[in-house]
Amino acid sequence: MRFRSKAFGLHLLGSASALTLVLGSLYLGWYRWPGWYLSSVLHVVGIVVLVDLVVGPTLTLIVANPRKPRRTLARDVALIVTVQLAALVYGTVTLWSGRPLYYAFSTNSLDCVQASDIDASEIALALRQNPALAPHWYSLPRWIWAPLPDDPDAAMHIVNGATFGGGKDVIDMPRYFRPWDDGLPKLREQLMRLDEITYLNKDEKHSLRLRLAADGLAPNQRNSLIMWGGSRRVVAVFDPATLQLRALLKPDVG
Repeated sequence: MRFRSKAFGLHLLGSASALTLVLGSLYLGWYRWPGWYLSSVLHVVGIVVLVDLVVGPTLTLIVANPRKPRRTLARDVALIVTVQLAALVYGTVTLWSGRPLYYAFSTNSLDCVQASDIDASEIALALRQNPALAPHWYSLPRWIWAPLPDDPDAAMHIVNGATFGGGKDVIDMPRYFRPWDDGLPKLREQLMRLDEITYLNKDEKHSLRLRLAADGLAPNQRNSLIMWGGSRRVVAVFDPATLQLRALLKPDVG
């Protein structure tokens, strides 16, 4: 039993070290709040953690028989590690392709823009036309303004494509992105009182009102805007005077 326990402990330590390195790097670089929540990645992380920290070491505990020939034991452990590595690679690739690259204000909402939302052709256009805000493989999340283009025909084409399907939205076109500060006057026009936000139900508004008051923020001022990430959303709260971001709150009830 001592041999099995030692093998289990060493395997668990190695798996935990590798997992911490990979997930820690992704979290510190791209998935800090609200990135992990809006990107809906917890199910991917859960699968990787289950395979690498539970299944892998447990299988080693089972196969680590001290009477087994060392060559056979090494083969069995190698097979387990191979499965673990496959799960880790799957998780890493999935998280990398879904990493948040921008928090974009456009028209009347905020959106989390993930790497998978921007195709290669748009990246190439952005590198030529808007290199300062174009995404690179090393780019960390940036807050940007994504206005429609000045050309009315191009703007209408984007609006129609995003509204009726089959086309990209402007938040997926980094060639049109502009610095965050340039969009603050437009952002101010779109801020709402908490009670005016139609995407929140009565209970969510009540819960958020209490949390805002507890944090010293005014729930009755025009200081809030929904931020979307797929089907998930948070409420972004700004200082109405300076437009500095004060809070990003999940509309939880209870």
